[in-house]
Amino acid sequence: MDLPEEVLAYIFSFLPLRDKYNAFTVCRTWSNIMTYPSAWTQTEVRCDSEASIPESFSTFLPLVRHLKLSVSVAEAASRETGLWVLRQAFSGGDGRLQVLCVNCLGNPPLFYAGQDLLQGLVDVLTAGSSLVELDLRGVPFTLSDAFVKGVASLCPALRCLFINNNSLVCGVVAETVREVLKLCPALNTIGLFQASLSQDVLQDLLSPQQSALKRLELRCERSLKYATPIRDEMWAAVRRRHPALVVDLELDHTLPELHVPAVLQPSIPVRQLRLLTWTWLLDEVRLVGQSYANTLEALEVQTTPSPELNDALVALATRCTRLQEVHCYCVVSTEVITAFRTHCPDLRRYTLKTRKEQHPWTYTSLR
Repeated sequence: MDLPEEVLAYIFSFLPLRDKYNAFTVCRTWSNIMTYPSAWTQTEVRCDSEASIPESFSTFLPLVRHLKLSVSVAEAASRETGLWVLRQAFSGGDGRLQVLCVNCLGNPPLFYAGQDLLQGLVDVLTAGSSLVELDLRGVPFTLSDAFVKGVASLCPALRCLFINNNSLVCGVVAETVREVLKLCPALNTIGLFQASLSQDVLQDLLSPQQSALKRLELRCERSLKYATPIRDEMWAAVRRRHPALVVDLELDHTLPELHVPAVLQPSIPVRQLRLLTWTWLLDEVRLVGQSYANTLEALEVQTTPSPELNDALVALATRCTRLQEVHCYCVVSTEVITAFRTHCPDLRRYTLKTRKEQHPWTYTSLR
């Protein structure tokens, strides 16, 4: 059965650049279809030593609306190619590129801080401010206050901004977040280090002029040692002001154990929770079951096994019945598995093992 060309163009739009090129060379019909703007709506481009970008495709990159750019940071030539892709994608100047996700591959050279990539991104943004979503979670470099302010000032239409990346330290202070909220009044989805939050930032979110906040991603790490904890009553006020808000929390292994209870405030509408601390989390698991029963949809735990942990997980399963995913990276009892499968009707997949296995552990899919 021959599909209409418009349908094929839509299908081709989901292919990464290398596969787009392969489709381009199949036959004349497919080559013509690849010139449809709809074939380039979303494109993934990989810049490394194994991938080359045909020069002829430079005319199509300005057609991309959703771009995922993966760059090997170990090679200067790959970084330059990545910057060339950005320049081409923004060269149209007609506001086509709306979503940009940047991901870094491999290990960066010693003392390399990614300044050429970050400055190059700011430079191309001066050619247009059409972005409504910018995702920098895959960038391993510390993002500075100046960089974040620069991006926000050049992209006032941003609705989604993710700067909760995997850098070693948080480089963005709370005052910068307050400035971003003013520069980008339509922001409704934000990813941050929790150390970048403050009482003043949450107070700004309570303003009647603030757009309705839909999603907040928070990464909690060592920098919280130096931050003032946010009071639960402030979270309760934010929740009342933004009733549709969901919060995704990640606690990594650098967060001191003593600071974990201050992060898990009961009034936070936690949807996804990743407890990656590798510490004794018995009290925290009990707290999660008590505080987030009406909101929690995904839970990931890395801790040590014990009979007490099994009991806490069984109790959590009976309370958090909205769970769709559960991943516990320690051995649990069969009663734990039975409890989640019995009490969580929306459960789609889980990682619950009754004996040790070789890593990576595989999950069980239910649908």
